[in-house]
Amino acid sequence: MGSTDDVIDLIHLTDRPGAGGHSVSVRVLGRCQPGILTGHDLLDCEIVIAAESVHATFSVTLLPEDLEDWEDALARLESRRSAMWLESGRTPSMRIEPDESGALRVTVHDGPESEATVTVLLSVPPPTWITHQHDLLARAREVYPREVAETSPGAYEWRRAGSSG
Repeated sequence: MGSTDDVIDLIHLTDRPGAGGHSVSVRVLGRCQPGILTGHDLLDCEIVIAAESVHATFSVTLLPEDLEDWEDALARLESRRSAMWLESGRTPSMRIEPDESGALRVTVHDGPESEATVTVLLSVPPPTWITHQHDLLARAREVYPREVAETSPGAYEWRRAGSSG
């Protein structure tokens, strides 16, 4: 891992073609500490925001639980409710709010580092956008499966059963 070929999107939200070119992505760059039990399942990522006059990148390390929380956020969004993701305070947070027209307002707040907040409005996404986000999440889990088990508080071991390497 570590080459640019290994970079995959966990989240990719974008305007429809011709609508403005705004986008918000969470790109998985690789494992935080490959081969080290306590850091192997952590993922080094970046939140990338692009709009006409703004291009922002925020570094973030995701825990396996963060992927579960993203799945929960997708369930909220699927029911057309706002969703917060990464609310722990250890990373930048992300809020996605569908408006009455169906457009998405995405706000990223970097509380732990810069205190910067960037909000972009994305045009109404295609009807399949939630399915696409679920597909990206499944792909991230496939490329970076959980390979470490916490057997008791602070004690870890490699998961070998069913591992595909």
